Amino acid sequence: MEGEVIFWYLMRLTKPTLFTNMPVTCEDRDLPGDLFGRLMKEDPSTIKGAEALMLGEMLTLPQNFGNIFLGETFSSYISVHNDSTQEVKDILVKADLQTSSQRLNLSASNNTVTELKPESCIDDVIHHEVKEIGTHILVCAVSYTTQAGEKLYFRKFFKFQVLKPLDVKTKFYNAETDEVFLEAQIQNITTSPMFMEKVSLEPSMMYNVTELNTVETGDEGTSTFGKMSYLQPMDTRQYLYCLKPKSEFAEKAGVIKGVTVIGKLDIVWKTNLGEKGRLQTSQLQRMAPGYGDVRLSLEMIPDTVNLEEPFDITCKITNCSERTMDLVLEMCNTRSIHWCGVSGRQLGKVSPSASLSLPLKLLSSVQGLQSISGLRLTDTFLKRTYEYDDIAQVCVVCPYMSRES
Repeated sequence: MEGEVIFWYLMRLTKPTLFTNMPVTCEDRDLPGDLFGRLMKEDPSTIKGAEALMLGEMLTLPQNFGNIFLGETFSSYISVHNDSTQEVKDILVKADLQTSSQRLNLSASNNTVTELKPESCIDDVIHHEVKEIGTHILVCAVSYTTQAGEKLYFRKFFKFQVLKPLDVKTKFYNAETDEVFLEAQIQNITTSPMFMEKVSLEPSMMYNVTELNTVETGDEGTSTFGKMSYLQPMDTRQYLYCLKPKSEFAEKAGVIKGVTVIGKLDIVWKTNLGEKGRLQTSQLQRMAPGYGDVRLSLEMIPDTVNLEEPFDITCKITNCSERTMDLVLEMCNTRSIHWCGVSGRQLGKVSPSASLSLPLKLLSSVQGLQSISGLRLTDTFLKRTYEYDDIAQVCVVCPYMSRES
């Protein structure tokens, strides 16, 4: 049949793997003696001087289609060969990739080849960065015209699965200040080790980010994961980042309320013989803690204080509402915490998103770890009172200890 004059060849382009063998050894006093050792030394696939190692010096070409993982680049070699004695004309080769959501044209050129002589071929190499998991179908189509003027067309389908290489989980921790700590847990769920080339957080426009994955030693930082950043199969690694609102956003308390976009993780890795993969997560979002209409935070507090000795703290009061507030401060003593100063004093009017710094003095009559509580703010406009307990904790110690004689 004239429709069989064109043959189609498809081969996935992947890196070779190092050849492995199964060394067989025995002790010298065993029956084979040094026979196994001599055979392994004569084996061209073994490493000279280390014949007992499974890893060899030779490379093995891929024996099957292999696994394709999300974030890797799929490369394939396509060859259309005229296997007949007839010359064909107007040859058009087209390669499309069908995913669950879209159809992509991967052909390097969509131009028609004028003629294809017998025993000649048309070659093409296609590349595609895989961005979806699940079933993918490579649709290869060829159309051409025979010498008799008959237009023929045929196509082939190559189905393959794209697997997930990494499992990424994130956790958010909100500090007393506006800082946000992000913990990213990354697990290698493939069957081969990975070299983690880069794991970074690209913050949104509201935040600046600081990576907490290095230990400062002199002028240079050392990775907490060591010099060789390998992630073995099914191993998990935890990365930590600290995000701080930019000054122009930190001053506006209402901006960081509700759901805020933190940024996205950018992960780059390499597998066998340097094959690179890259994943970017979607925008990470966190629910900012609700502070109500008035937020009270601590700007300064000592870690340790002496028993029954006054100490100073500095509070920051922020108006998170959309109206002006006229605030009155009341200080209520607890069993262990005693406030120094006048309770019921006027703090004045605070505009929306504005804040004021409030220095206070107090003392503790009980040793140990004590919670600072008992602050009350009253908005005189709405006659609404906001209570603040367990604001922070301070360690109270006795400055003098009786010595036993």
